[in-house]
Amino acid sequence: MRMSDIIEEFIKELFDEEKEIEIQRNDLAQKFNCVPSQINYVISTRFKPSQGYYVESRRGGGGHITIRKVNNTKSDYLMHIIKNIGNTISSIEAEVLISDFLTYDLVNTKEAKILRVATSDNVLELPKEYRDKVRANILKNILLNITD
Repeated sequence: MRMSDIIEEFIKELFDEEKEIEIQRNDLAQKFNCVPSQINYVISTRFKPSQGYYVESRRGGGGHITIRKVNNTKSDYLMHIIKNIGNTISSIEAEVLISDFLTYDLVNTKEAKILRVATSDNVLELPKEYRDKVRANILKNILLNITD
């Protein structure tokens, strides 16, 4: 596993009992023997509203990061994702979402495979300026049709 994956897993494990966690960026960086910017990267790419999280960061004086899980039901969560995807989504962002869907049992393996294929760059042989927009539309429409 890459360091980013390890940090992400650690943070997600903190949510086992809680809906909200508070972490110290420097303490976490020390724990994983990395720079604080690595922690920032993980949080900014893997704990976004479109992935079901709200992040609040406080700087200075031993600043901390508060991360809250949002939405409880599968339908609510998927609708939250659909609303927050925006007009475009990269293949990497789509893959992270699909992996999260599997982790949280929002989709089964077959549905995840269909999502991955439908949103892959191999299928979307379009100029870059259109690809991420078409990917977002495909992802949103599939998600709309798998919600309860």
